[in-house]
Amino acid sequence: MTVRVASYNLHKCVGTDRRHDPERIIAVINALQADVIALQEVDKRMGARPAALPQKLIEAETDFIRHEMPRTGPDSLGWHGQVVLVRRGSKVLDVEPITLPGLEPRGALAVNIVPDSGARFLLVAAHLGLRRMDRRAQWSRIARAMQEARPDPALAIGDFNEWRAKHGFEALTGFHIHEPGATYPSRAPLGKLDRIVTSPGLRVVRKGVLDTPVTRIASDHLPIWADIGGIRHRPQFD
Repeated sequence: MTVRVASYNLHKCVGTDRRHDPERIIAVINALQADVIALQEVDKRMGARPAALPQKLIEAETDFIRHEMPRTGPDSLGWHGQVVLVRRGSKVLDVEPITLPGLEPRGALAVNIVPDSGARFLLVAAHLGLRRMDRRAQWSRIARAMQEARPDPALAIGDFNEWRAKHGFEALTGFHIHEPGATYPSRAPLGKLDRIVTSPGLRVVRKGVLDTPVTRIASDHLPIWADIGGIRHRPQFD
């Protein structure tokens, strides 16, 4: 079996045309045809961090559910601007909010997911800092969470804010880093800032960047996706 995971930094629903258009973001989310999607910058940045992408719109216009997860504030959709959406029929067993070290307030979500097929895995959704020294410390924390998931497979996905191919990932010895393609800036993408990290045993069967006329204007990032194989069935006991 394969599971399609995706990641999208939706830039608070403000496109490169400077329009705040949540409906356009929803169209991109649906076009990804993912089983699980990690979203970044779902909340406004200032004040109480209210949601930029309304949860009611997700529920009405997609086949995804926002399971109960930590929120930065009472009116936020995400934790440090991040949320993980799971397609209806799948289960979220538990969620651990991770506070990441560094100069800026950053966080990640460690989500144990059982897709409709019944195969359990850990997904860490992350939006890392702008300074490489911070990202190195953040990767150390994320790698520890992925190692602690054993024997379940684990992957990390998100906006990693790293322009280089090899630097900054020293904590990920034994893991595999995948670059679906250039995602930033969306109108003329050069940087492969959005990536996937997999634990041993997982396979990236297919991967790509959703590059369309709509995605080039809906946000300043293009979304990524990957079909992940190697997530074997493991009986669950309640």
